[in-house]
Amino acid sequence: MTRPFLFLMLPLALLLGAETSARSGEEPPAWAYPVNPPDFKAPPDDGALRHVRNSTVALTLTQVRDRFFSPDWHPADHPAQPEIVARGRKPEVLACGFCHRADGPGGPENANITGLAAAYIVQQLNDFKSGARRSAVQERDPTRNKAMLAKAITDAEMETAAAFFASIKPRSIVTVVESETAPRSYVTGWHLAAAKTGETEPIAGRIIEVPEDLEQFVSRDARARFIVYVPPGSIKKAEDLAATGGEGKTVQCAICHGSGLKGLGPIPGIAGRSPSYLVRQLYDLKHGARTGISSALMRPAVEKLTIEDMVVLAAFAASLTP
Repeated sequence: MTRPFLFLMLPLALLLGAETSARSGEEPPAWAYPVNPPDFKAPPDDGALRHVRNSTVALTLTQVRDRFFSPDWHPADHPAQPEIVARGRKPEVLACGFCHRADGPGGPENANITGLAAAYIVQQLNDFKSGARRSAVQERDPTRNKAMLAKAITDAEMETAAAFFASIKPRSIVTVVESETAPRSYVTGWHLAAAKTGETEPIAGRIIEVPEDLEQFVSRDARARFIVYVPPGSIKKAEDLAATGGEGKTVQCAICHGSGLKGLGPIPGIAGRSPSYLVRQLYDLKHGARTGISSALMRPAVEKLTIEDMVVLAAFAASLTP
């Protein structure tokens, strides 16, 4: 009964999304959609071997930048990587472990896919393939790379990669800090990083998510962690909104995402995930950039949310244990 109704809703969701975006005049928040500056150039490889903490592996900068190679600094942390995760398939199917790291925690520029249901991962790849899942800021490389990969990957490769990441126990790589200020930040590699000057700036309603150790994250170490600065009171504000729906502003999050927002069947757990990523998804769902099968179900939850609401909800979800 529900499935035919859901499919009938999808074209309507597309139209509503486009109409809502045009009507609201709400621009995508730049801090959630970092775009490398036009003159951005990654530093050249000096040929030196790189190392990360608690690993005996040594890799060059060229190796960690190879999109068909998954830098695996801690192979004992996870089961053996399938070929599609470790190497991908040239010329268009990038190694899954390159972007999402060896066992899936990713970073704020993409997604933490540890422990997501395999069926959900496969569905998202199919949505990227069909164009049903896009981004409000399409010029970001992580989105373009995912769309390219999804069009070329086979069903068997999708299922193999999805089964691998689904088998990994979900874990958070973020520490949420409520603060009036955040480190002055800049865009590098499609995410934010803290300037080394020690300067701070007002949080101003934003989420500032930066690596604890930038070089560790640049080396694509799956153990890299992030500090997330959010406005004071965010978690308390969101607790009521998530639990009650805020008198009709949204829908109780746990109804779909389960107790503690840890997921429910094929519906993804959102506890402990990158809040920058979560804000992008809420914004994309509200404004019609994401129109996959489950998107129609999310529309009542997002259509009345402001950016401020998205910030506090994402901060609250990120603060939870997966």
